[in-house]
Amino acid sequence: MGFQTTSLFGYRVSCGGIRHDVARALDFVKRRTGPAYMACANPHSLVMAVKDPLFREALLNAGILVPDGAGIVLAAKILNKPIHERVAGFEFFRTLSDHATKNGGARYFFLGSSSNVLDLIAARLQREYPGITVCGTYSPPFADDFSAAENERMVAAINEAAPDVLWVGMTAPKQEKWIYRNRDKLAVPFIAAVGAVFDFYAGTKKRSSRFWQRLGLEWLPRFLNEPKRLWERNLKSTPIFLGWIVKEKVRQLTKCAIRTRGRSAV
Repeated sequence: MGFQTTSLFGYRVSCGGIRHDVARALDFVKRRTGPAYMACANPHSLVMAVKDPLFREALLNAGILVPDGAGIVLAAKILNKPIHERVAGFEFFRTLSDHATKNGGARYFFLGSSSNVLDLIAARLQREYPGITVCGTYSPPFADDFSAAENERMVAAINEAAPDVLWVGMTAPKQEKWIYRNRDKLAVPFIAAVGAVFDFYAGTKKRSSRFWQRLGLEWLPRFLNEPKRLWERNLKSTPIFLGWIVKEKVRQLTKCAIRTRGRSAV
């Protein structure tokens, strides 16, 4: 069976579920035909991409664009798209690690965050997934952009370590744009942009509980804890995204009504 995607606001979003996406990722690792990468589609990222052409290109060219966000699943339901399961970055990371461990292990490289977070990730992985080797980590400077020299050091460190999977945690859209710019320089079969997963797995930030996840409100506790950082995501991007859904639903209904009138006229 081929890779299952559906078109949502111009993007090819995966609709096969977490196991399907992980199988796709492991196939990239196995075939080693060149850098393929995973990115997350959520209301905020799609809204940001409207005004950021490079970010839009990065999302459009992702080998796997997972439906990360209850808003994506809601949009799919209203617009009759076959996305029935949210695939969060954290679940993708855990499920891929589970499957990689059962299939002989893998080599991981972590790019992003602080040295302390990276050390905590490596220590936890060693305990939980002894079959996975952390072949390298790199904590880049906290800056909007990297110098050419710094970027070369990052790429060289990754290539020298020869990972099977490169995990990038720099927040969106910085991480996706970095991957897209450097994908042809990286000798890595698969790359995943997972943002806050680094802090969640390291334990330096707490993920919202299952209760909020099941309600589709995982964002709410995070917003209440960090309103200054997350206000734009939740109070600006979300209403814009909901407007897109309404507009597209009206377009669908109008198109359906026109077809129905056409058949009646015949």
